Order: sequence, then structure tokens, then C-alpha cells
Amino acid sequence: LHYPLRRQRQMCIRDRFSKTGKFWKGNLHTHSDRSDGLLSPDDLCQRYKDAGYNFLVISDHFVGLYNYPITKTSKFTDPEFTTILGAELHSGASENGEIWHILAVGLPENFAPSNSPRFVPIDDQESGPEIAERCFDAGAFVVIAHPQWSGLTLADARSITSAHAVEAYNHGCAVSTDRPDGFHTLDLLLAEGRKLNLVATDDAHFTEPDFFGGWVMVKAQQSKPDSILESLKEGSFYSSQGPEFIDIEINSETAEIQSTPVSTVIVQGQGSAYVAQHGEAIVSAELSLERLRNSPWVRVTVIDQYGKRAWSNPISVSYTHLTLPTKRIV
Repeated sequence: LHYPLRRQRQMCIRDRFSKTGKFWKGNLHTHSDRSDGLLSPDDLCQRYKDAGYNFLVISDHFVGLYNYPITKTSKFTDPEFTTILGAELHSGASENGEIWHILAVGLPENFAPSNSPRFVPIDDQESGPEIAERCFDAGAFVVIAHPQWSGLTLADARSITSAHAVEAYNHGCAVSTDRPDGFHTLDLLLAEGRKLNLVATDDAHFTEPDFFGGWVMVKAQQSKPDSILESLKEGSFYSSQGPEFIDIEINSETAEIQSTPVSTVIVQGQGSAYVAQHGEAIVSAELSLERLRNSPWVRVTVIDQYGKRAWSNPISVSYTHLTLPTKRIV
């Protein structure tokens, strides 16, 4: 498989937390009453601000039924909280015949509507890959939304070549259907050489307890839309349900992980490759990478005593030499 070189360069995985700044907590996927959510945009901003979030994307459904909304809430911006324009876009049919769901963060306010009157594919509309590409080219951070919930096939996922990330955990899908997962889709694409990150989100509608369950921690100099969007595209973030990463170092022999107290630390790689450590109140772990020597990438999961997780983005590694410079990830 060959993917456009221009996109591969822009989506390369980098040493993501070496930049200066601090971590900002945010939700990338939320719906207001401008589409099918319960609360007004103002109420959503206040709820997330009160819950300690630093930024929010109100990603209303971009269909004609709701007049193609891109919800602007800039009046809530202050030094510790901001909002970023975005939408969940729908166009074309996936292999199961259902309409695509593409999450786009950082869309311009004047993004041209698609021909998507409702949540049903019709003739004479963009395909999912085409609308994802248009979002990408407009400067958005593009996410393949809830692959398990949507019933996406691997062929579907392969077709989206203009994406930065896979929605690996969706709290709304967990609460409503017990189908929250995108890790299998992500790992299969990584095995084929795709350079993609992962995000955890709420997909909150506030019609059920689908809020404050998954978020991203973004390393940026300021809690401002442009700064956060730049860091998202660079991969300068991790995803969480509660635990926090303090530091991750990858070298030729080991992965060293520091975090808030957890019960399990796992380093996963391609196929079935993994190594894990279990215990109580683990705050520092050093795991051998011997079992992952054939994997071109690794990612880290930590799990606390309540079953809450945090996930690093995939980290590109190479074992072609006996020694490697240390990669400090957090």
C-alpha cells in the first residue's frame, strides 16, 4: 500500500513532549443543542470549565438537518480556558452502507457544507475519504471517529489517508452501546506503516452519563486554539480517563515510565508483542523491550486501581543499531 507522501510527512510521529509549555486538558468531541445534544453551547462550556477542563471542541453534526453548524463559543475564552471550532462530518457510505463519521478539530468557520442532508448516504455526495481530505486540507486535525461503534472494516479505515488520529476510546459509545474501541483499527493501520496517533473523547450529548470520561492532555505553550491545534497535529499529547503520565523514556533496551500511582503498566507493540508490570501504587517502572524487538513502534498503557487508563501515542522505534539515543516522550 502506498499513501500520499505529502500526508505521511505531515503526520510523522515526533518526539512529542520535548517542546516547552504545560499540559492542557481538553475534550475534542461534544454535541450541543445545535445538533442532537441536550445542552446549549454556553451550558456545555460552563460545565467543562467547572470540571477543570482547559479547552473544549463542540463538534456538532455537520448535516443539513441541523443547518451544517460550526459552533462558535469564543466568549468563554480566558487565560485558562478556550474553545476550538470543529464538527463531526458525515458523507458517503462505509462498507456496511452507513454514513461516515469524521471528527475535525480546527475547522475554519466558513468551511463549505457537504451535500449531506441527513444521516443517510445519498448519491452525488462526497465519499468519507474525500470529506476527510477536504478537512485536512482546510487545516483541521482529522480523526477517524469511533471505528467499533460505526462497524468500520479494515478496508474502510485504510481508505482514510488524510487523518492524524484514530478515536481509540469514545466514552459515549462505552456508556450507550459498550462499543468504545478503536485500538484494533489503530494497531492494524500501524502494522501497515501508517503514522497515526490516538485520542480519547467523550462524544458527550448529556442525554445520558456520557461526559467527563475520556480526554486528551496536550502539551502547548498556551491554552489558545492555534497553539493547541499545532500540538495536536505534532502528536504532543496523550489520552486519559484519569491517570497521568509524568515521563516516558525509550532506549534500545528498555522503556522507563513514570506516572501517577497505577496498578498496571503495559508496553504494546505490533502483533501480540507486549510486556507488562503489575503491582500496587506503581509510580515508576522499567520494562525490557526484548519481546518487542521486531516491532517498529510501541505504545504505553497504564491502568489504575479503579480500572481507569491512560494511553501514550504510538512511538516509532528502531533496533537496527545496538545503541540508540534516548527518546524522552513526556
